[in-house]
Amino acid sequence: MHRLFLTAMITGLGLASACFAGGTEVKIGAHKSATPAAWTAKASKITFRMYTFTLPKAEGDDKDAELVVSFTGKASGGDLKPNIERWQGMFFPPKGKTIDEATKIDKMKVGDVEVTTVDIEGTFKDKFPPFSPDAKVTPRPNYRRINAVFASDDGPFFIYLIGPAKTVASHKKSFDDWLKNFK
Repeated sequence: MHRLFLTAMITGLGLASACFAGGTEVKIGAHKSATPAAWTAKASKITFRMYTFTLPKAEGDDKDAELVVSFTGKASGGDLKPNIERWQGMFFPPKGKTIDEATKIDKMKVGDVEVTTVDIEGTFKDKFPPFSPDAKVTPRPNYRRINAVFASDDGPFFIYLIGPAKTVASHKKSFDDWLKNFK
């Protein structure tokens, strides 16, 4: 990593490029960005999942986080408000808070693309199989899910990072940097 950092600084690429060296190139529509090297790509049998990554657990957590990039078709996936309500429905809010108080919504521009992020914390209602009405639900306390809607002309693309809150927090900066790096 030290040689990589020096090479990046000498060539004028800067620290952000060095941090992403060795990762996987992710293409969403006409845009691409390389993941941090610590993210491990894994295969998925779910057809609308374009990419799935495992992000290493933080010290003290028992599970890794997962990052998914999905695409259900151009101009599909529904409006933002029903998606936010669906994502909130996947959680019980922390004690003493409403689900709206446990949800943070932000908007940003990534190049010419509007990106909305929806960050939710609480007890995750882990369902398997996920969309089955008869699915077994396993409560996972202290979980966090960050959803990003990448609303490009050839999208929208849906990205989410989910896992134990401490683990997700440990990857938040690299997730944000990766998202902002799409060109």
